[in-house]
Amino acid sequence: MASATSSSEVKPQLIVGLGNPGTKYEQTRHNIGFEAIDYLAQIWKIPLAENRKFQGIFGEGQGSHREKVRLLKPQTYMNLSGQSIRAAADWYKIPPEAILVIYDDMDLPIGRMRLRQSGSAGGHNGMKSTISHLNSQNFPRLRIGIGSPKGKAANPDNQVVNHVLGRFSAAENRVMKEMLDLVLKTIELSMKDGIPKAMSLYNNRTIELESNSQAS
Repeated sequence: MASATSSSEVKPQLIVGLGNPGTKYEQTRHNIGFEAIDYLAQIWKIPLAENRKFQGIFGEGQGSHREKVRLLKPQTYMNLSGQSIRAAADWYKIPPEAILVIYDDMDLPIGRMRLRQSGSAGGHNGMKSTISHLNSQNFPRLRIGIGSPKGKAANPDNQVVNHVLGRFSAAENRVMKEMLDLVLKTIELSMKDGIPKAMSLYNNRTIELESNSQAS
């Protein structure tokens, strides 16, 4: 990737989903990034396997438009995600601008997602680690809404932990399945026509929890 290329023209080469390894955390809200990578791998027919060099589950192949793409699920636990991402980025000489990170966001309701080209960690420990290890905030990220904890609790910190490590309801799961399809379309467009184009087309989409109908 030529250094003269602006970040708005760079297309994702490494797609990372954040989460925690182990059966204890499977299908929890905090692991929606892992689920997104599994879905992309399934649709694109990219085999995923353990890669000790990257401390993660990794695969490479081609996207829907025959672009070269690499998929990564760090196995370092959320707070150390950046170690795995940096290892893969260094090995393939991929600049931060071409690394797309997918993760959960409590500030977005279920049924919403937001693609951005850069930004802060927003309190997300996985993103704090990623920014620290890449030494940059200038990389695209796709935040998937998981909603915020309901009601008031005596210990708000425990409430947050219980929320992100909890599982989706049956109705929420139906929405999240549609959301993964929307994530796929968003990423495919970003790889074909760039991040700004995908942002303009998909950032305002909503998948309704009640009816599961999609509206722009």
